[in-house]
Amino acid sequence: MQTTPIRVLLVDDHAVVRAGYGRLLKLADDIQVVGEADSGERAYAACRDLDIHVIVMDLSLPGMSGIEATKRILSRYPGVRVLVFSVHEEQIFVRRALTAGATGYISKRAVSEVLVNAVRAVATGQRYIDAELADEAGPDAANPLACLSSREFEIFRLLASGASVNAIAEELFLSPKTVANHTTRLRTKLGASGTADLTRLAIRTGVVAL
Repeated sequence: MQTTPIRVLLVDDHAVVRAGYGRLLKLADDIQVVGEADSGERAYAACRDLDIHVIVMDLSLPGMSGIEATKRILSRYPGVRVLVFSVHEEQIFVRRALTAGATGYISKRAVSEVLVNAVRAVATGQRYIDAELADEAGPDAANPLACLSSREFEIFRLLASGASVNAIAEELFLSPKTVANHTTRLRTKLGASGTADLTRLAIRTGVVAL
């Protein structure tokens, strides 16, 4: 039984969104919002400075994505639980988030009570998947992107979004040569001849929007 408040960090690049679900969580007697961050980098830094039990993590963040932030945070702070709270409902995002170590995944379309219940569940280590997304958490072998490693998927997403090799290298703290090597491998895996092919695939699979 939870004897102390669940300490929550809110991560979303929109202040209005953070304020909205922050007010909702603060209504729960057993939940305490102890911090906010508008990027993956700031979320990582907050984990160093604050005693956090649960991170409510958006995926679409400037710079480091929510998936990459989740992986980095959990590699350094394995006791923290991550609950993804995202507009992305496609299978590839649910699977990638869970693979990165997230304990839960809910849609921003979910009713308010779902967020509170999800925070409580993941705080105890229980996996919580929004009922409407439960099927999305299943095997995704049929998805053409399933063959990509976590790093390759992140680079694929950034390339398809229009980022250059140098920009990706800076964002992911890699050398341009390493990014170029990953790019060559992921293009081979996906049978893509160039960035245009990657972009079309990203749109078709819901990784980027038109």
